[in-house]
Amino acid sequence: MVLIDSSATISPVNSLKDDIQALCRALVWYSRAKIRSSAKEFEKFKNLSVSLFMQGRGAYQKRIWHGSMVSLASLAVLTSLVSGGGSLLSSTYPGIGAPDPRFAEAFEPFPQGPILEGFGDPHTNISVKPRSQTLEYEVEGGDTLSSIAQKFGISTDTIRWANDLKGDQIKPGQKVKILPVTGISHVVKAGDTLESVAKKYSANEQAIVDFPFNGVPDDFTLKVGQLLIVPDGFPPEVKAPPKRPQPTFLASGPQSPAFNAPFGAQFIWPAGGQISQYFAWYHPGIDIANRSVLGIAASDGGTVLIAGWPDGQGYGNRVVIDHGNGYRSLYAHLSNVYVSVGESISRGQLIGQMGSTGRSTGTHLHLEIHYKGVPVNPLAILK
Repeated sequence: MVLIDSSATISPVNSLKDDIQALCRALVWYSRAKIRSSAKEFEKFKNLSVSLFMQGRGAYQKRIWHGSMVSLASLAVLTSLVSGGGSLLSSTYPGIGAPDPRFAEAFEPFPQGPILEGFGDPHTNISVKPRSQTLEYEVEGGDTLSSIAQKFGISTDTIRWANDLKGDQIKPGQKVKILPVTGISHVVKAGDTLESVAKKYSANEQAIVDFPFNGVPDDFTLKVGQLLIVPDGFPPEVKAPPKRPQPTFLASGPQSPAFNAPFGAQFIWPAGGQISQYFAWYHPGIDIANRSVLGIAASDGGTVLIAGWPDGQGYGNRVVIDHGNGYRSLYAHLSNVYVSVGESISRGQLIGQMGSTGRSTGTHLHLEIHYKGVPVNPLAILK
């Protein structure tokens, strides 16, 4: 008879514990074996790749290098377009290859923006999408000369002159040239100067210079074959159209009547003279011309932000005033400046003298008024 000691009975708990430990040891051993095996395979692949490249003696070097450079350049372009809202493509004007100096940040005291609604001048056509070039439009059924002119924001005469039309008759399928602004185009010929072109088409020299896509350099020289857009010009053989009203204004100091403009601003005329150029999308202000070289008065009181000619170009000598109510005004092309930066001035105080510094073709004042960084038409505010 065999006697069994009950104290030697194996506990189920201890058996399960031993099984788990054995399983863990097996998993550890298997993992180490797989890692060693994978490492050996990777080494074989690496050695094979190196030997292939070495045998090729750099045959793939140019392809890899060029491919890398193209990829990096593409990534840079896409990043600039996404982060800058397309600023990389729109930072230059078509056909010029460089930013318009009038709007460069180096000497533009406040940012440009869309025109504020409610400040429109009835004598000014403002294009929603500025165009730099003459385009070709195919007449559709129901089109008239006036409807096409209204569609592109130019005059009917501009279409007639560009297409040598004698009347208003057009037909579907006909292709007509559409200039970017009201006026006429001119191809520069030998002997042409800015003055002679402006005189030929009864236009303003300054308007030709200010139209950004003409690309007129700072010395105002013209190249033979260059295409110029002459804003508000008309052919010499055509009877001159009725001129816009040329009111004369005089800034007579603090006692001048002020106008309650929108947003609480009150502005007076800064100088006497004639309006030689009106407000437009490419000209965010008005020009007041006077050969008498008058003194320039502040349209409203405020603090001087800029006084002088900090960049040597563009607006020339200028004064920029912050009026403290969201408005800022700019007085450009001055011959002399009478105030300094940080100075507090009152409405009607003389701040400078009319001149022709910077990109200017004659004595005049270029006046801009901005509300919260957006240019508004001074004719809707000044009184």
